[in-house]
Amino acid sequence: MQIEERLEKIVQVLDANKAEEIETFNLEGSDYMVEGVVVATALAARHLAALIDYLKTDLKPAEEFLHVDVSDEWIVADLGDMLIHVMTKDARAKYHLESFLQEFELKKSS
Repeated sequence: MQIEERLEKIVQVLDANKAEEIETFNLEGSDYMVEGVVVATALAARHLAALIDYLKTDLKPAEEFLHVDVSDEWIVADLGDMLIHVMTKDARAKYHLESFLQEFELKKSS
């Protein structure tokens, strides 16, 4: 399965389970450490854990979750060549990960 298809499947699961502000970054051919990244906002801290559980259930066996880092405001799932970041609204505003990732997309297309 191609990166775009995998990103779309992740978006579908997140969207179906009420994640907000879902953004994808196809970083194939860039200097970033992975090929794709998804960033989404959870409604609350408890929603973070629920979203990761939905992803694990709905994406298996096609995706292997190598590691999941959990905090009260940010969960990162490592799929090897992809990362999924699910954050609370406050954490997302504080870290503004999209700006960082957009730099890699711009460099890739140059």
